[in-house]
Amino acid sequence: MIYGSPPTNDAVDQGDVIEGCPLLSVEQFDPADFSTLRTKHALYRVVVLTQTCDLANLKTGKVCVAVALDAEALVQQQLLKPNDVKGPIRSGRVFGWYFLPKNVELRLPEMILDLRQLHTVRLDLLTTLCLRGHRRARVQPVYREHLAKHFADTYSRIGLPEPYQTD
Repeated sequence: MIYGSPPTNDAVDQGDVIEGCPLLSVEQFDPADFSTLRTKHALYRVVVLTQTCDLANLKTGKVCVAVALDAEALVQQQLLKPNDVKGPIRSGRVFGWYFLPKNVELRLPEMILDLRQLHTVRLDLLTTLCLRGHRRARVQPVYREHLAKHFADTYSRIGLPEPYQTD
């Protein structure tokens, strides 16, 4: 099975699926005067991407997460076609997107992680959310390593300014 259900008091780990995580965004700013900066926050389902070893050894107080978008909602909003979800996204052929299947028992829909839009969240905030029962699941080893590889590939690629010239 791709998901496990860790105990509520388990430490935050790579692959944790956490509901209701507050993420901040800049709503408005004046380039000449940053004192007028306005932010907003919204609650999202996120998946922890920071490596397990860094979390277990408390090498960081900040955690990298990706938003887990509801695939069906994206289809209903006509941002995606059902065939795109079932085909290239699910098979990992869309740059920067990672598919996670639904799980009825854990109340998880089909999800798409947008690995190009990352957020940094305090570890103590995620720990508090987990202790309050907001962790829905944990992506299990092998699947978690597959996700980590896809995440790494998203940022390790080398883009060329133009294609090679051919004869």
